[in-house]
Amino acid sequence: MDEKIIIFDTTLRDGEQAPGASLNQKEKLEIAQALSDLGVDIIEAGFPISSPGDFRAVKAIAKAIKGAVICGLARAIKADIDAASNAVKSAKRSRIHVFLATSKIHMKYKLKKAEDEILRLAVESVKYARRYCRDIEFSPEDASRTEKEFLYKVVEEVINAGATTVNIPDTVGYAEPEEFGSLIKGIFDNVPNINKAIISVHCHNDLGLAVANSLEAVKNGARQVECTINGLGERAGNAAMEEIVMGIRTRRDIFAGVQTRINTTRLYKVSRLVSKLTGFVIAPNKAIVGGNAFRHESGIHQDGVIKERSTYEIINPKDVGFTGEGLVLGKHSGRHAFRERLKVLGFQLDEKELNQAFARFKELADKKKDIFDDDLRAIIEEEIKVIRPVWQMESFEVYSGTKIIPSATVKLKYKGKVLTGTSSGDGPVDACFRAIDKITGIKGELQDYRIEAVTKGKDALGIVSLRLRAKGKTVTSTGSSTDIIESSVRAYLNGLNKIETF
Repeated sequence: MDEKIIIFDTTLRDGEQAPGASLNQKEKLEIAQALSDLGVDIIEAGFPISSPGDFRAVKAIAKAIKGAVICGLARAIKADIDAASNAVKSAKRSRIHVFLATSKIHMKYKLKKAEDEILRLAVESVKYARRYCRDIEFSPEDASRTEKEFLYKVVEEVINAGATTVNIPDTVGYAEPEEFGSLIKGIFDNVPNINKAIISVHCHNDLGLAVANSLEAVKNGARQVECTINGLGERAGNAAMEEIVMGIRTRRDIFAGVQTRINTTRLYKVSRLVSKLTGFVIAPNKAIVGGNAFRHESGIHQDGVIKERSTYEIINPKDVGFTGEGLVLGKHSGRHAFRERLKVLGFQLDEKELNQAFARFKELADKKKDIFDDDLRAIIEEEIKVIRPVWQMESFEVYSGTKIIPSATVKLKYKGKVLTGTSSGDGPVDACFRAIDKITGIKGELQDYRIEAVTKGKDALGIVSLRLRAKGKTVTSTGSSTDIIESSVRAYLNGLNKIETF
C-alpha cells in the first residue's frame, strides 16, 4: 500500500508574505475552501500574533473549513503560542506550528543566543504548545545552514518534548538537491527517535531549486511537503504545490510507493483563483498551470501530438483541469447552456449569482463574437466577488488623443441614485480614476496596474489587475472587458467596493 505524502499548504501564510500579496478575510476563506476541496491535508492559515486581522482570519478559517487540519504559526514565545491556540481551537482538527532559528548566523546576529539556550527554548516551546494541542510541528529555521550535529540534537529533543512533526526548512533557498537529500537522510540515520515523528520539508526558491529539493527530500524519507499554489511566497517564492504533486504522480517509476491525496483536476482552477485574488499573474510558460503548458506551436510537435499525445505531452491536460480555449458559447446561447458549461468548469452558482453572471455574459457576447472557457472564468471570478457593490458603474465617456489633455466623465450608481464626476488626467484611465475619486470622496492610491489578454484576437477580453490603497487598507482587484478603459474602471470600482465592504 502506497505511503501518503502529506501536503501542507502555506499559501495563506508564507504565500501571503510575498510583497503585495494582500488578502482580506473573505478572500482567505475562499482560498481555504478551494484548498480543502483540492484535497490539501493541512492548511497553514496564518500567523495569528502578527496582526488582529490575521488572527481573525485564522479563527474564521478554523471555524468554517472541515476537510483539512488548520494550522497556526508561532515563534517559540508563549504569547505567540497562546494566540495560535486561540485562533485554531475551533477547528475540527488543529495544529500549532512553532519555529526557532538554529543556524549560527541566525543565533549570532538575530537571536543573540547560544546553542544551549536555543535548545532549551525549543524544548520549552514544544512542551508549552502541547498543553493546548496534541498535533505540534516544530521548525528549526534555516536548518539547511545549521551545524548538522546541533540540528540532530534539536530534532531529537523536540521529538522527546512532544513534537509530532519536525519540519526542515531551506529558509533562504541555499541548498542544492543532492546536498538537501543527504541532509534528510542524515537526520534519519542520526536521530534515534526519528520514527516517533513525521519529517517535513519547507523549501524556498531563491536558486530556483525549491521543487527539486522537496522531491529529493521525499526520495530520502520526508513524508510531508510544505508548499504554495503557484509557488507564491517571500522573495523568489516557495516550492510550487502543483509541480510537486504532478512530479510525484507523473514519475511513478522514481516515486514508487508514495502518493498524495490531491484531486489534480482542480489544480488549474485553484491556481487561477489564487492568481486573481493576489494579483500575481501566472507566467505563460509556468509548469503545470501556465497558459502555454499544453500548447504546441512547432509543426513537428503538433504533428506528433495528433498522432500520439505522449510524444510531446507527459501530462494529460485534463488531469490538471486544463481545458484550453475551446469555443463554447456565443450570443445566441441560452441560460441552460451557460449554466451547464459553468458546471463543467467547476463553478457552482446560486440563482442570484447565475443571473448576475449571465447578464454579464450577454453583455460580453454583444461585443465579442466567440466566447471561450477562459472568458467565462474571467466573468465568474470578477462577478461573484462583490455581490452587493456599494458603487456600480452606470457609464463613462473619455476624451483623449495626441496634443489633447485627456478627460473623462463617469456616472456611478449609489443607493439608487446616479452621480456624475468629471476630471482630467495623465491619460484616459487616470482621468476615469480621478473622476471616480470625486464621486466617491475616496482618494485611491494606485500601487500596481497590469493588463493581459484572456484569449487571442482583436476582440479578446482584457483583464486589468491592480493593487489599490485607501482608508488604510490595501486590496487587489480585477476587471474585465473587451475595452481596456472599461476593464480599468471595473477593476478600480471593484477595489473601492472591497475597501468599503470589508
